[in-house]
Parts: sequence; C-alpha cells; structure tokens
Amino acid sequence: MSLLPELRYPTLTELVMSARALAAHRPGLCTLRQVGTSRAGRPLHLLSIGHTRRAVLVVAGAHSNEPTGGPTLLAVAERVLHERELRADTSWHFLLCADPDGASLHVTPAPRTLFDYHRGFFRPAAPEQPEWAPAALPPDRLPPETRALTRVIDELRPYLQVTLHGTDLGGSWVQLTKDVPGLAEPFAKSAAQLHIPVETGASDAAGWPASGPGVHVMPAPGAGAAYPSMPDDARSSTWYHVHRYGGLTAVVEVPMWASDLVDDPAPHPAPARAMRRLAARLLRDTVEVERVLAEALPRLDGVDGPLLRASKWALELVPGLAADWAQSPPADNTMAYVGSVDAFGRRLPLRAAAMLLRVLQEADDRGAQRLEHLVASWSDAFAERFRARWVPLEHQVEHQSRTVVAAALHAREGAT
Repeated sequence: MSLLPELRYPTLTELVMSARALAAHRPGLCTLRQVGTSRAGRPLHLLSIGHTRRAVLVVAGAHSNEPTGGPTLLAVAERVLHERELRADTSWHFLLCADPDGASLHVTPAPRTLFDYHRGFFRPAAPEQPEWAPAALPPDRLPPETRALTRVIDELRPYLQVTLHGTDLGGSWVQLTKDVPGLAEPFAKSAAQLHIPVETGASDAAGWPASGPGVHVMPAPGAGAAYPSMPDDARSSTWYHVHRYGGLTAVVEVPMWASDLVDDPAPHPAPARAMRRLAARLLRDTVEVERVLAEALPRLDGVDGPLLRASKWALELVPGLAADWAQSPPADNTMAYVGSVDAFGRRLPLRAAAMLLRVLQEADDRGAQRLEHLVASWSDAFAERFRARWVPLEHQVEHQSRTVVAAALHAREGAT
C-alpha cells in the first residue's frame, strides 16, 4: 500500500511518519536518524536503505515552495525497497526536508489555482536557503541546515546527489553538474507518456550546453554567467560539494501546472526586442509592490521575519536582472527561452507581493487589500497567458521518480 497521501502534498510531519513506518517495517535494511537541527530547532531526518559503500543521496525540500519533492522521495524509497536490483550494490539515502523551517511557512497542501498557491507562498532569501547559502555567505556564517547537508555528503561520498525541485507553472527539465550520458532519452520518454512538457529553454539554465532536450549541463567554473547581476552562482552551491568525491548532482524539476508554450524550439522572430519588453514589464510590476512596501514600512516599525526579508530580497534582484535582459544579447533565441523568461519575469514580483501580503495581513495593515488584488490579478494573468493546466499529483511524482532512478542507473554506469 502506498504511503502517499492522495490528492494533496504531504506535510513534513506526514513525511517523517511515513519514513518512520518504512524503517520500522524493514529494520535490518532501513534506518531513520537525525542528522542536524534547523535554525529554529527542527530536526533534519535522513532515511537510509542499504549498507553498501556506493551511495545515492536524494534531497527534498531545499525550496519550501516546491512541494513535489516530498512525495517523490517517499515513492523512490518504496521503489528501492521493492526492487532488489536497485539496492544490490547501492545504498540509498533520503534527506526528508533540507529546510524544515521554510516548510513550516509555505502553506499550499492542495492548491486549486495559482492564486491559492500564492496565498500561502514562502521562499526564503538566498542566504537562508540551504543549498544556495554558500553562494551568498562566507563559510563561517553558513546556516545549520547547510552544514548538516554538507556533513551528510562528506559522510556518504555519493556518486550521485539528486535534489528534487519544481516550478509552479511551466515544464520539466534537469540540471546536471556533470553530464550523465543516456539520461535524456528516459527523461523525455517519461515526460511524453505523462503529458508533461519539457522546458527546453529554461531561464534557470540560460546559456548552458544541453545533452538532450531539457537536460542541461552546468558550465565549468569560470564560465561567464548569462545574468551577471544574479548573486547565486550554482557553481558555489552545495550541488558542487559532491565533486570533491568524484560525484555529481542532478537537479530534477517538475511543474505543478504545465504549459505547452515552454517547449517550442522555433526561433523567436525578435528575441532582443521581446527581452527589452519583458524587462520593462518586470520593472513596472516591481514598482507597484515597492510602493505598497514603502507606504507600509512606517506602520511596520519593529516587524521583521523571514517573509519580509524574502520579499525585500526578491525586489532587490529586479534592477540588475532587468538590466541584464535589456542590455545583453539573449542567451537563447528560441520561443521556449523567451517564454521561460516571460514566466520568470511574472514570478519574481508576484512572489514578492505574495509574501508581503502575508506580512501585511498578519499586521492587519490597510495595504493588504491593494496587494491582494495584485496577487490575484497577476496569478490569473500568469495562468491565462501560459494556458496553465494542472498536472495530476501522481504524474508529478511518477515523472520525478522515474527521472531519479534513471539518473542513478546511468550515472552508476559512468562511475564504474
């Protein structure tokens, strides 16, 4: 019987209970242990299956607003238990949630619309994200969640780390710190079977080489960034910590809502002009949020917290990012890439507004009404522009699970 709750994303408490049940059911094969503590004192749990030295590490919950990773992690753990060949010479280790504090603040267990999703939205500022903190902070200031994750990597020395991510609206893609030959075919086959578009021009991977549609390989350290203003260079993240042991990281992204506009490889008729238009809209939308924030700040004297910090951080990214888009040649001239940038440009001010809305609602501030209108109208416009269609949760989990297993099998062939 599946441990997955039906029709909704499980809470962290439910994930831990399910992992505990697995460990109790197969005590000779499975262990569940605490490997660290969050800034707020919440435990970080690691479920391990098998005892061999060759290891795969699967990480869920690195971004609190990407909830598919939790049920995917459980689905992969169940599959490893049921398929002996997957654990014949490989141990599997599952970090249930890399950011339990963030998980406690993002509240969308069963979103019906993008507006529902954003009403409970939370994604911390980069220095407070476990995987990204090393790109933003010196080593002596890293949060305990980051230190716990790197300790696990140092202990296991995995040949593959898979970190489970997702997007609110778009398609599926994979980011690799080293190429995994053979992965592109099963990834594309799975996406096609489950009617999930492949995001061939993902803005997260702008300018990166591809080993197949939607499978992007991160450039070597020292290569120029497509968006120079962005402070969070993936090559400084925990994704590269496994390289010191000869391993690699695969980041598997899956959408909650799909858009068939993100996998169009046709050339865009005027990509540079489109990028300038998107940059202008990004600045214009951001100004609307900044006005509400500026008016409310005097009334919020003494108010602080991760929601307000994250909202301010997102707004601070905008001027540099807009300049990158307007002034630099497009990293990719396809319809898919321009569409992905369009989505990113809608997402950033919308997320800032959503988190600020929660702050103002908690403070019973009069600016909340204006923000709620923005969040609702922008969510609806986002969904309409990209013809959003819900991806059934079981399809999200199945596609991400298949990709995790395929990555493990193909990376193992390359590591032997």
